[in-house]
Amino acid sequence: MALVGPTASGKSELALALASRRAEAELVYVDSMSVYRHMDVGTAKPPPEQRARVPHHLLDLAEPDEEFTVRQFQEAAGKALGRIEERGHRALLVAGTGLYLRAVVDDLELPGRWPEVARALESEADLPGGLERLYSRLCCLDPQAATRIEPANRRRIVRALEVTIGSGRRFSSFGPGLGSYPPTRFVLVGLTFDPGLHGVRIEKRFESMLGAGLLDEVRALAARPGGISRTARQALGYRELLAHLEDGVPLEEAVSEAIARTKAFARHQWAWFRRDPRICWLDPSRDPLPQLLELWDTA
Repeated sequence: MALVGPTASGKSELALALASRRAEAELVYVDSMSVYRHMDVGTAKPPPEQRARVPHHLLDLAEPDEEFTVRQFQEAAGKALGRIEERGHRALLVAGTGLYLRAVVDDLELPGRWPEVARALESEADLPGGLERLYSRLCCLDPQAATRIEPANRRRIVRALEVTIGSGRRFSSFGPGLGSYPPTRFVLVGLTFDPGLHGVRIEKRFESMLGAGLLDEVRALAARPGGISRTARQALGYRELLAHLEDGVPLEEAVSEAIARTKAFARHQWAWFRRDPRICWLDPSRDPLPQLLELWDTA
């Protein structure tokens, strides 16, 4: 089973509540930033005492200075799910990153890497107006992929062009395509999105993260000998606080930007998940735990 929903929707708490009542349940986190070690506060990783009570998987897989790909995550997830099944237990995927979830539940065909192409594209993106030119190029080479990528999302634009140029195939052509929703052995369950409610939750959660030492965590990451990878730097909150520490952006401005970007990301997650007709949405007017337990027991 997979439990999906936007950031700050309460997925982790609900998943832990289920696992506390079902001994066969093990939690598998499907999040593109929780894979990095030492990035704990800002990614809202479960604390050690929770991990000691219930098995957690796919956290802390890479160092912050590494680039960790969807393909690497897919491979790690396959191994984790296999071990869970060997123990006679069941996995509950806790998913906030839609592409990573699709890679697991739909076994997407993922393209390889072309480092030289990527380096050339990164150099172009560094130039004035470079990202805009790369996005226009993507619109010409792979219009379908371009419609699914924000014009300001440098990482995804570069990756889509890397694959398209390196492989000679459109990035959007790999696998069944993200617009296709084939049958899957996973039961998909979702938490709905209320913009107003989630906005308040996001603001309170970020304030709580700051109180828990997020700024110190980012400062320690920035001081690491290996630095922070381009991918890890894009994590919500980390990018903005790094701008404060490295570029002198006022802290209040950095915090406001982090909260605004998190709210926008939550809307993006909701738009991604609600397109999937396979997801059974929990009734927001009722306690979600009994609903989830019922679906778990009948799956």
